[in-house]
Parts: sequence; C-alpha cells; structure tokens
Amino acid sequence: MKAFALALLGAAALGACAAPATRISTSLQRYGLDQARSDCVGTRLQSDLSLGQLQQLGRAAKAYRSGDTNPGVLTVGDLLRVAGELNDPEIALVLGKAAIGCGVTP
Repeated sequence: MKAFALALLGAAALGACAAPATRISTSLQRYGLDQARSDCVGTRLQSDLSLGQLQQLGRAAKAYRSGDTNPGVLTVGDLLRVAGELNDPEIALVLGKAAIGCGVTP
C-alpha cells in the first residue's frame, strides 16, 4: 500500500497522547487503508515493537525518502527494505508479519 510508511512516520511521533496503535491506525486510514486492516497493523506493531523501535523505523523511512521527487509515495515493499537495513532484525520481521497477517501486501 502506498503511503504505508508515511502513516507510520506520523504514528511514531511522540507528540500525540494516543496509543501508538491508535496513531498508526488513524494514519493508515487517512491514506486510504480500511479501518479493519489499519487497526490490525497498528495493534500488531504496538504489541510486538517497543516505542523506540517504532521511532527507529519512522526515522529510517523518513531518511529513505529525503530528496525523493515523489516523497508522498512509499510502498510496503519500500518500508520492508528500510526495515531490513536497520540493525534490529526484529523490526523487519514484525513489520512483514503485520503486513501479511493484516492483508497489506507489497
């Protein structure tokens, strides 16, 4: 799903007081993913990753898009590549499981 990572970027920010799962879900819905799959991804990422891991993923995805001519588009495949380059293999594993388990495929 395009803009999946951008939604995660917003969700990983600490400024809001809502739970990470809620922020992830709301962001994914804003980019067109239905509520059920958005809630699924948000819940899985919140339960399986620490807040620090969510932030790390968000920062890496943001850096991946810097200088891009189309920064509003980041696919699940792009995000999985970014996660795979992090020094924490758990992030990529959890993200992949959430995407597949929730029906959000690259």
